[in-house]
Amino acid sequence: MEPLQVAVLALLQGFTEFLPISSSAHLILVPVLTGWPDQGLAFDVAVHVGTLAAVLAYFRDRLRPLLAGWWSSLRGEGLTAEGRLAWAVILGTVPVGLAGLVFGDLVETRLRSPLVIALATVGFGLLLGWADRRGGGARDEGRLTWRDVAVVGCAQALALVPGTSRSGITITAGLALGLSREAAARYSFLLSIPVIVLAGGLKTLELAQSGDPVPWGALLAGAGLSAASAYLCIRIFMAWIERAGMMPFVLYRLALGGVLLAVFA
Repeated sequence: MEPLQVAVLALLQGFTEFLPISSSAHLILVPVLTGWPDQGLAFDVAVHVGTLAAVLAYFRDRLRPLLAGWWSSLRGEGLTAEGRLAWAVILGTVPVGLAGLVFGDLVETRLRSPLVIALATVGFGLLLGWADRRGGGARDEGRLTWRDVAVVGCAQALALVPGTSRSGITITAGLALGLSREAAARYSFLLSIPVIVLAGGLKTLELAQSGDPVPWGALLAGAGLSAASAYLCIRIFMAWIERAGMMPFVLYRLALGGVLLAVFA
């Protein structure tokens, strides 16, 4: 890979992974516009490791009590508020894991068309706008019910459809359930941790079985750039979201969907 391709794709992955604008739509559009070859499985693993490092670093102070509460619940010491949220993150990941096992082949073979991505980008963007205008409640992620966890978890499974945006659909569900914008975003980002671990682990297994050569320089650069851009993105997003709302992202999704339709339809 050329250095420019490494930089653009890594920064793109870092900035779009946690924003509600669909990273898959961007990663498909850029190679078409630039004529770059596919970056390969190893690079995909590297940039996912980078985004995982970013979200772990940002929530490091939040994760320690969550892990302690979860471990205490396993030892039969009762379910604290922190332990309950930890279980909410774990259980909220189950639907997307099951959906991936059942529908993974369908997603890879039938749903990666540019038209599907364009329609999902527009359709779920409009849904995000509706939820933002309707929702924006006062509840935080610590007051999630198990029904809420099931709803957000099932919504996250829809992110298997390219163009949906994992963060976008989970924030949409959180807002519709009455979470505040910040709480919906925090829960969405916490949910990303097991999802990225599972997806990265699967890609790593595929890479190990492929026997392809590993371009370590490009991988390290990609991981570092994606980590830095993702961390910056999370900080800005969390500081800005309550004031600005979701409408800028809705408008961007509509514009991006229009570009995709113009290019591919």
